[in-house]
Amino acid sequence: VLLYNDDYTPMEFVVELLEQLFGKSPAAATQIMLAIHRGGIGVAGVYVLEIAETKVAAVHRTAEERSYPLRAGVEKE
Repeated sequence: VLLYNDDYTPMEFVVELLEQLFGKSPAAATQIMLAIHRGGIGVAGVYVLEIAETKVAAVHRTAEERSYPLRAGVEKE
């Protein structure tokens, strides 16, 4: 599952999302968020396709609830 950088979603929200939806520790979530911020894209996690698609839907739903444009996607490994 990939997360894409944008200019509107707060970094704190991305860290919170990585902790809650992807089970990352605060330190790991912060590292992933910084990679997304600096490189434009980052890996939130590696899952089988069905789980990955569910995670992407959860990211989009959670971001939309807060009116953030955060996008996620699935790419084959």
